[in-house]
Amino acid sequence: MINMKKIVAFGASSSKESINKALARYALSQVKNSIPIILDLNDFEMPIYSIDREKKEGIPKLAFEFKEILKKADGIIISFAEHNGAYTVAFKNIFDWISRIEKIVWHNKPMFLLATSDGDRGAQKVLEIAYSRISRGNPYQIPTFSLPNFEKNFTEEKGILKKDLKKEFEKALSLFVSNIN
Repeated sequence: MINMKKIVAFGASSSKESINKALARYALSQVKNSIPIILDLNDFEMPIYSIDREKKEGIPKLAFEFKEILKKADGIIISFAEHNGAYTVAFKNIFDWISRIEKIVWHNKPMFLLATSDGDRGAQKVLEIAYSRISRGNPYQIPTFSLPNFEKNFTEEKGILKKDLKKEFEKALSLFVSNIN
């Protein structure tokens, strides 16, 4: 019997038409023998984090729900949208709230970090920021992949179009899969 792994994936964006949501779904579809769990950050919208709000109202129930989904996963895939060179507010706010629940935010799970944009850099800056923060203390080597010029290099039907980019993606995916097995 094949041991099916629960893989959580999401685009770190609140946009309904997010290209990072599309890239996260694609990466998830490439993980064979898995139970896919796709999250939408819009389903976890909470008040903007502040210490004063936390003291007055406590941590929102949605933060605990998000954290519990991560805890039950065998691996996590995140594709980061870049807003002004950093995380989107939607992601940062969830990250801030769940970090208040317990110190180890991502439960030391195997992770695959991605980013894409319509530009030549493919949201590399936010990917660097995310990797720097998320990899601290994680026992796994966390693979990353940046897809530049999304509209030119990706379709929902075929996935990643350029051979060199697809090869780079597959190498990173292979490391992620070896971490979850």
